[in-house]
Amino acid sequence: MDWRLPLGDWAETAVDVVTAVFGPVFDAIRVVFSGLYEAADWVLATPPFWAVILVIAALGLLLRGWIFGVGTAAGLLVIAGIGQWENAMDTLALVLVAASIAVLFSVPLGILAARSRPASAIIKPILDFMQTMPAFVYLIPALILFRVGVVPGIVATIIFAMAPGVRLTELGIRGVDKEIVEAGSAFGATPGRILRQIQLPLAAPSIFAGINQVIMLSLSMVVIAGMVGAGGLGRDIVQALSRVDVGLGFEAGLSVVILAIILDRLTSSLGNRRRRPPRSNATPASDTTPEIVSPRRQPITLA
Repeated sequence: MDWRLPLGDWAETAVDVVTAVFGPVFDAIRVVFSGLYEAADWVLATPPFWAVILVIAALGLLLRGWIFGVGTAAGLLVIAGIGQWENAMDTLALVLVAASIAVLFSVPLGILAARSRPASAIIKPILDFMQTMPAFVYLIPALILFRVGVVPGIVATIIFAMAPGVRLTELGIRGVDKEIVEAGSAFGATPGRILRQIQLPLAAPSIFAGINQVIMLSLSMVVIAGMVGAGGLGRDIVQALSRVDVGLGFEAGLSVVILAIILDRLTSSLGNRRRRPPRSNATPASDTTPEIVSPRRQPITLA
């Protein structure tokens, strides 16, 4: 077949045009992302490892109980014992920065998709494209626009991890009983107030599930981030793969697994805490603030 559709040439031309026109914008983004990563890495890597372990274990103890707190401390001690502490903190800093930015974009987009069907019809094909495109493909324009380092890894991670946050936020808000929303409107609540005090609280378990998936997908990108100079555990895994070093690969891979378990359980606990019904308190007779009772028996006060 002699005729060929030049999609690759068009994509290359588009990247060249974007680089030439928006170069200063991408330089500014690179500075901001680098600064956020360095700040997060400084917070995690500067204190002694035992202090960081105590903080994270205390958080696990608070959210899930003493068994998980002890297990968290033991897992982090294993990471420190095999000499992967600094790499693990570099990876954790990258994951936290990328996941936070992805959540900042995905939750508002999910709200927009839930409240506007035309917006949902536009956003869903884009999400499908983002989820099905191989993650390695994102690295090519990211390297051209942001150069080698941690920033291309953060950008690729954000693009790869955003989709579940958008989808589950939209699903949670659309799943709120329409009768509750109509009752809020009957009490004179504005759309913004209904969103803040009715839809978001009831959709919180679904939204937190989306945040959990964003963090897990971000952590799954550490190897790809290591291939573009991001460092951390991904760099060791890439080195182990290139040298067929089973020991180094196992140690780095085990460290990723421990971080993944800790982050998954902590974020899942936040979602589970939102599911717990509030304690019933006696309401004074003089209180005339209307309440709307959801199907989950959680009273929502339009204060």
